[in-house]
Amino acid sequence: MSKRALITGITGQDGSYLAEHLLAQGYHVWGLMRGQANPRKSRVSRLVSDLSFVDGDLMDQASLVSAVDKVQPDEIYNLGAISFVPMSWQQAELVTEINGMGVLRMLEAIRMVSGLNGSRSGDGSQIRFYQASSSEMFGKVAETPQCETTIFRPRSPYGVAKTYGHFITRNYRESFGMYAVSGMLFNHESPRRGAEFVTRKISLAVARIKLGYQDKMSLGNLDAVRDWGFAGDYVRAMHLMLQQDEPSDYVIGTGQMHSVRDAVRIAFEHVNLNWEDYVSIDPSLVRPAEVEILCADAERARTQLGWEPTVDFPELMRMMVDSDLRQASREREYGDLLLAGSW
Repeated sequence: MSKRALITGITGQDGSYLAEHLLAQGYHVWGLMRGQANPRKSRVSRLVSDLSFVDGDLMDQASLVSAVDKVQPDEIYNLGAISFVPMSWQQAELVTEINGMGVLRMLEAIRMVSGLNGSRSGDGSQIRFYQASSSEMFGKVAETPQCETTIFRPRSPYGVAKTYGHFITRNYRESFGMYAVSGMLFNHESPRRGAEFVTRKISLAVARIKLGYQDKMSLGNLDAVRDWGFAGDYVRAMHLMLQQDEPSDYVIGTGQMHSVRDAVRIAFEHVNLNWEDYVSIDPSLVRPAEVEILCADAERARTQLGWEPTVDFPELMRMMVDSDLRQASREREYGDLLLAGSW
């Protein structure tokens, strides 16, 4: 019998890469979907014939209980969230409901379906739960690099909600003996990243500028520093966390820091352009409370999980630019066909 995995947020960047990885491992993969009209379902369209879907909503407890009971998964990966940090200042309550309370609702669904009613009653054969925690929980960092014991000082409603999700996951592990872990993943990107995120915003703009579709691009804080990795590498770490004998939380990152300015320079250099000719600063794009430096100490993941990243940051930015060049070229060809009446 193949293992059964349920993924919330399966149409997101991480969900799509994780679904591919688990399918390759022989899993029967289910995706939690809030209705069938998900605008990002195209991300997993090539996998649809190999996937199963179940209705559920992280804001609806009863639907989660029903979904878990129907799927009877061996593993649940809770990747569903509002993941664009700046949005959390505009919709703080919604972000808290999904990114914070949504975690509690899924843990409760597992507890109820598994019959974990007494304290410390886990027997080791239960559903294993992965929570997508975030480096944004470290916020105004107490130390650099950040590891599993670094204290949290979140600087956004997003970071605060993720911190709640992290602690409630730990609480259910300690209270009910649940196999529940959190991955404190640092920034991870790919060609599937949403266009609102800064790395994808850069790669899209570079492609469009190179092809003559766009003249300039605006950015906020070029000096913000992040530990950026490839999403395809990071989903491997998620899976490895749930294969360990004992549940534990892990920091996942490359340990290498790069600024937004570095990302811009690498992307423009890849198409033989000077970034300073095309980039302007827009103060309105600067966060109300900035997180200046994030850098991972992923030694525990390396030693205990055997995990290592395979894609470095310059390679990642070039990968994203190449993908967006291909996409923009296809859009231009399609537009030309429409103008020519060949469609």
